[in-house]
This record gives sequence, C-alpha cells and structure tokens, in this order.
Amino acid sequence: MNSNKKVVPEAKAALDKFKMEVANEVGVNLKEGYNGDITAKQAGSIGGMMVNLMTPQQQWKFQRTNRNVNGHMMDINFTMVVGL
Repeated sequence: MNSNKKVVPEAKAALDKFKMEVANEVGVNLKEGYNGDITAKQAGSIGGMMVNLMTPQQQWKFQRTNRNVNGHMMDINFTMVVGL
C-alpha cells in the first residue's frame, strides 16, 4: 500500500511551481524532471525552505513564577512552530 498519495492531485502543478521558486530563491539550479545531479544538501535546503514557508508559526506568551524570589513574576516568550 502506497501512503504517499496526493490528497489533492490537482495541486501537483502548484507545488512544482512553488518548488522551482524556492529553488531559485535558495540558489539551486533546479530543472524540470529528474534532478539527480544536485546534492542532498541542496535538495534539503529546498525542502526545508518549502516547509518553513508552508508551516504557520504561532507565538505564545507564558508567565511563570521565579523560584528564587517569592511572588516575583517573569515574562517568558516562547515561539512554537505548529505543523502536521
């Protein structure tokens, strides 16, 4: 059983276009079709940038009590990337 099926097959063209734009942005010479001549590092930079651009980021703000001083509050900013 192949679990790598496209949920929306019509999106393939849009994803290919997006991949070409990202490759151009990160400076990788990507061509249509087979790209076996690029390095794993180059391929990873394309895929990594695609994930970063598609994944929404949320910033949550937490407040916690400082254990050293009773009753003292300290603001902590925590950025969490939410993805699938």
